Amino acid sequence: MSSKNPPSGGFFHGCGQPRQHHPLPRIRPRQAAPQTPPQDCDNVTQLAVRELPLFPLPDVVLFPQEVLPLHIFEPRYRMMLRTVLETDRRFGVVRWDPQEGTMASVGCCAEILQCQTQKDDRSYIVTMGQQRFRLLEVVREAPFKVGLVSWIEDEQPDDHDQLSQLSGQVSQALTDVIELTGKLMGKPTTLPNDLPDLPRELSYWIGSHLGGPVADQQQALLEITNTEERLRQEFELLDETRRQLAARTVLESTLRDLKGSGADEASEDD
Repeated sequence: MSSKNPPSGGFFHGCGQPRQHHPLPRIRPRQAAPQTPPQDCDNVTQLAVRELPLFPLPDVVLFPQEVLPLHIFEPRYRMMLRTVLETDRRFGVVRWDPQEGTMASVGCCAEILQCQTQKDDRSYIVTMGQQRFRLLEVVREAPFKVGLVSWIEDEQPDDHDQLSQLSGQVSQALTDVIELTGKLMGKPTTLPNDLPDLPRELSYWIGSHLGGPVADQQQALLEITNTEERLRQEFELLDETRRQLAARTVLESTLRDLKGSGADEASEDD
């Protein structure tokens, strides 16, 4: 991939989306449901506030427990990598909006799992998303960005049974979407065996695997601090996609039947 030089720095991730499993079918953009306004930073979770090196990436939204491979080659990010490797191997991935020229206020901490440095000092790293954070302020711009951040956690659910039921509905909708996609593609498609079964982790997995140019939707899902609300929005997206795929499946089946009938009639005429 050719390198541009926005504040995001140079990077490379496989296939245009930094995800390791099956991407969900492209979903038509839609307006997100109203969300609770961001809480004041003093009321987020009462967890520690810390400084964190920042790696802004164009339209890349990292979710907790998702893998993100990166190619580090710009001098400022080589320096950041050396600094991070000498400490706790963690830095913040924040979406950079190339259209607006702005950096998101919520990102995800990435932990370096593997690092291979080449002779020319370029590095290939594999990271995994850990905890979400809210960016309170950028405290340093050079040689690389450093932010003051506070950690974000989802609120405790009011009704665990209701959340579990919603999670099951989302899982079924996801399964239907994957199976219908396989039928339309003409080859069986299955979900990975390690698909999360806990509601919060499932909501992160789905958010990270939305297909197509959906960075706005992904960022909105990342910022939600209520697991049930995140799953509800994802169910609406999946259910809409399921309906569209089902209609296409019926249409293609009807067209095949009509084509087959036409061929049979032609054979009888002969």
